[in-house]
Amino acid sequence: MDALISLFFVSLLAATLFPAGSEILLLGLAANGENVWALWMVATLGNTLGSVVNYLLGRYLLHFQDKRWFPIKAHQLHKSQNWFQKYGIWSLLFAWLPIVGDPLTLIAGIMRVKFWLFALLTLIGKGVRYAVLLGLFQIFTN
Repeated sequence: MDALISLFFVSLLAATLFPAGSEILLLGLAANGENVWALWMVATLGNTLGSVVNYLLGRYLLHFQDKRWFPIKAHQLHKSQNWFQKYGIWSLLFAWLPIVGDPLTLIAGIMRVKFWLFALLTLIGKGVRYAVLLGLFQIFTN
């Protein structure tokens, strides 16, 4: 149970703007014989909730964009919004991608994407990613 709790929090942290990765822990726990379905559910849920944190930050931090300490410059924000409008809401299926995935979920909050749609698309993308990782692990270790 402690392993699953650790996986949940590492997966959550990995989906925020903090640099972290959950794959090594996930595959390590799978190698130790943990239940693959439980690992998949916990990692998917944690990673999706981490993206929700980014979404909420994007949704509510914009109130402070005129402050000097605000981390995103106006031109960067405008460029990101244009990119999101160009590629659309379906890009959230790729929120699991390294480097671009976390800012993508932040921009979704800024763009005020409907929360239920954001959560659904992010959950699907992250769930498929973890399923593929665990499936490949099963194939190559059996």
